[in-house]
Amino acid sequence: MDRIEKLCVEKGMRMTEQRRVIARVLSAAKDHPDVEELHRRAVAIDSHISIATVYRTVRLFEEAGIIQRHDFQDGRSRYEEAPTEHHDHLIDMKSGKVVEFMDDEIERLQEAIARRLGYKLVGHKLELYGVPIDEKK
Repeated sequence: MDRIEKLCVEKGMRMTEQRRVIARVLSAAKDHPDVEELHRRAVAIDSHISIATVYRTVRLFEEAGIIQRHDFQDGRSRYEEAPTEHHDHLIDMKSGKVVEFMDDEIERLQEAIARRLGYKLVGHKLELYGVPIDEKK
């Protein structure tokens, strides 16, 4: 049983075979796929899975806190397994590739800014958008 499927079972969700396939696809993803890409990958395993089933399933998984939705300014909601450790994202505006990173210096700076403004930081989300500096032709 994969990670997402295991979390679903632990939360008492009824796991149909189609939900199991979608959970496996999400667990195996090394990127941040949107619903259409999840559907494409799921259909390669089970041709009977409809796009509506994928939409319903990701909404269910998201509401249960099992996956996390991201809207990276490209008009598509993308998904990843809810992280166990904090990380930030750098989005390549040319390719759409999402790079996950964690930087202790940025984390300290955010804490310091919040404190200077009179707040205790309880959460944050950092998304950086860029294009490659040195694109090989």
